[in-house]
Order: sequence, then structure tokens, then C-alpha cells
Amino acid sequence: MYTVALTGGIGCGKSEATRIFANLGVPIVDLDIISHELTAKNQPLLSAIAATFGQDYVTEEGDLNRSKIRQLIFNNHQAREQLNAILHPAIYEEAVSQLHNHDGAPYTILAIPLLDYDSPYMTIIDRILVIDCEEKTQINRVKRRSYLNETEIKQIIQAQTPHQVRQSMADDLISNDGNLEELCQKIENLHQKYIKTCIVNKTIS
Repeated sequence: MYTVALTGGIGCGKSEATRIFANLGVPIVDLDIISHELTAKNQPLLSAIAATFGQDYVTEEGDLNRSKIRQLIFNNHQAREQLNAILHPAIYEEAVSQLHNHDGAPYTILAIPLLDYDSPYMTIIDRILVIDCEEKTQINRVKRRSYLNETEIKQIIQAQTPHQVRQSMADDLISNDGNLEELCQKIENLHQKYIKTCIVNKTIS
């Protein structure tokens, strides 16, 4: 099982890059999707969140109040750590399970929004692909696609793995300040590289 971690800050194009890999037939395990599924309506983790932060962080319909919890964790480091302690073990367990479901594929993309040197995912990934861009590009992209204002966007950027750390971790780095066509070409080139790498690894093993 050859796993490529795909990471990048908000607005850098991680989701678009993930879609391009999926269109190339590469299996995707996306931690954002897993996180949303585990915190969907009436899921067990919501009980732990309500017990820790209060029932008002879960709506009357049984959904996570995402905007309210987002505001809390951006302004409160301890609260962010508490939420991570609830979510991350469950997300990790589900991600590992999904990766094993794709054992037969040449390689799998693990789309992960936050990755640092202390991450438990470092023990299960073979290569790190970072999608990066300038901060002004991040801000402009997020403004176009969401209701967040610039202050909120900058708070998210500051809460994520620093730009310099992401780049230092990269085995492969894509600069995504251009257009979609350029991104597609860069990813298609990497896809061919990864396929060849996996063929070589299987031959040696």
C-alpha cells in the first residue's frame, strides 16, 4: 500500500488537486470528508462534543453547529486541543481502514488539511505532496467561495501548519498560483511519476 499525503493550506487548491487525482482513477481517502461524516447528524461524536462544550454546539436538529464551534476554536487554543482530542483518534482509525480498502491500487491519495512532523499519519505515508500558493491568492480564493471575511480567513491560515513548515516537509511541491489547466498538467506529470515509482517498488520487493 503506497500512500501519498496531499496537503495544503486553505485556498491553496488541495480539494481541486484531489478531484484531479480522482479523475485519473486514483483512490482518495479525504480526512475532511471523514471528519464531516463523523460529525454528521446524530453521530456518536456529537454527544462527546456537547458534553465537552455544551449542548448549544449541537443544533436542535442534531447537527454540529459548525460556525459556532469554528469561532470557539479559533479564539481558544485549549478548546481547539479538546476538540482535536475528540475527533482525531476516530478520524485516524477510519482513514487507516479506508486506506486498507485500496490495497490493490498502485497508490492512494490521503488528503489531509493539517500535517506536521509530529502527526501520527507520518508513520503510514510514503510521500508528501504539498499544494501551495501565495497568501493573497489563498484569501482571494476563499472569499470567492465562502461567506468568510478576510479576518476570519487569516485566522484559519494562522491556525494551520505554517507555510514554511509545509514546504520543508514536501517530497513534491506544486505551486498553484496559476490556472486550473496548469494544475491539471502538473498533477498528471506527478501521477505518471508515482505510477513508475510504485512499479519499481513492487519489482524490488
